[in-house]
Amino acid sequence: MIIEKFIKIAIFLIAIAIVLGALVNHSLKEILISEKLLSFETGIRYQIYHAISILFLALNSKKFNHKLNRSLNMMTIGVVLFSFSIYFLSLQEILDMNLSFLGPITPLGGTLMIAGWINLFFAIKKND
Repeated sequence: MIIEKFIKIAIFLIAIAIVLGALVNHSLKEILISEKLLSFETGIRYQIYHAISILFLALNSKKFNHKLNRSLNMMTIGVVLFSFSIYFLSLQEILDMNLSFLGPITPLGGTLMIAGWINLFFAIKKND
């Protein structure tokens, strides 16, 4: 079932966010400049917020109409584009790679997350 897929995706995103949070606190804190560290933490924060939201919505899918799947897709793709582009942009000096092409992907991911929330507004089932 599609909803089960989103439950698994959400749990996976939560686990990755926790691992990245530990990485920041135990390793990257001493390597990254404060601006890059703040950006990385912003990516983690948005990832964990949206992953928990996706999990909550998927577990309560009966309260929504068919538009819920579209919302969950937008949120999932949006958080991956937003957060992971921030992670790579923050680490590009450490990786010794020019990843500036990822810059425009971050706002695209943010736009998809916003669109997912707006779409969710129209996915709420009306009481019978």
